[in-house]
Amino acid sequence: MNKHLLCSLAITACGAASAQSSVTLFGVVDTYLQVGSGSVADRSQLASGGTGGSRLGFRGVEDLGGGLSASFWLEAGLLTDNGSGGTTSTNNQTSGSAGGGGLTFSRRSTVSLSNSVGELRLGRDYSVAYYNRFEFDPFGNSGVAASQAYASALTGPIPTRVSNGIMYFLPSNLGGVYGVVQYYLGENLRNAAATEKDGNGGGLRLGYKAGPLNVAFSTTRTQYASTAATGDITSTNLGGRYDIGAFTAMGGYYREKVGTLAGLTGKGYQLGGIYRVGAGEIKAQWSTYKTTAAGTPQSDKVSLGYVHYLSKRTSLYGAYGHVKNRGGAAAALNGAVTGANQASSGFDLGVRHTF
Repeated sequence: MNKHLLCSLAITACGAASAQSSVTLFGVVDTYLQVGSGSVADRSQLASGGTGGSRLGFRGVEDLGGGLSASFWLEAGLLTDNGSGGTTSTNNQTSGSAGGGGLTFSRRSTVSLSNSVGELRLGRDYSVAYYNRFEFDPFGNSGVAASQAYASALTGPIPTRVSNGIMYFLPSNLGGVYGVVQYYLGENLRNAAATEKDGNGGGLRLGYKAGPLNVAFSTTRTQYASTAATGDITSTNLGGRYDIGAFTAMGGYYREKVGTLAGLTGKGYQLGGIYRVGAGEIKAQWSTYKTTAAGTPQSDKVSLGYVHYLSKRTSLYGAYGHVKNRGGAAAALNGAVTGANQASSGFDLGVRHTF
């Protein structure tokens, strides 16, 4: 009887423990034909992530009781056209590039503690300045149609994500107000060298989301030793979206500066929308970016696209982009090469599946 009782108690305890924790496998496989043309050279290739990066991930959460929970998120970037993995920056500097063939959790690698006062998150994740770039871009900042305000931006070694981050997220019960404060480390030796703080930085994002409206402001600064071409990089942006029935309008303003005094400055804008019709979405956007470099180079881009949903998890898509350059700019699309002040265009055709 005692053995049977002990077994029953053990089974009950295991069942209770498993009910309080969970682990999920998830991913995206997105592969597409990518064609680009320019005044110097054209290019055609198979690529990965035309509507959002392909990925393989694991996430889990455990209820610790008393309103406290622990969670983790491991998300690896994949290049599904050739089966390789993505790259990551281990120290927020060009010297820290890793991966590029093997599997790395380059998209996100975090552990968190959460309760009613918010979430403490540690590890590699999006820069707070990047959230406004993909959330308010109809194309999710992916593929040939992605905003030129990002493609030409003066973002330095960490345009998208930061490593060695310490982040605090506001709780979700603040009447639509949301936000995050972020600090990250370059992890250099503290030897009084000019570069000892390279890769250190921080920023904040604050937004409001209620009903059809979502607006957010963010600012970050990353430290780099000043040279003729570099220096601290400051990024500030403001974005928003508004739902009007089947249509969502969105746009943003973006500004970057390299150096603290008379440094190089860049400014960009984007304005677009998504119209949902039947089993698909029609997308369109205009975006531009220019800098204070010699000649004031500027690139203006028009983007069009369509996504057709075969199911909740599988879709077919096509997108087109055309960029005009002036002031010495030579932005090109989909791997093509174009001359200064010459145009470039490209299109994508692909399939996306999520699990």
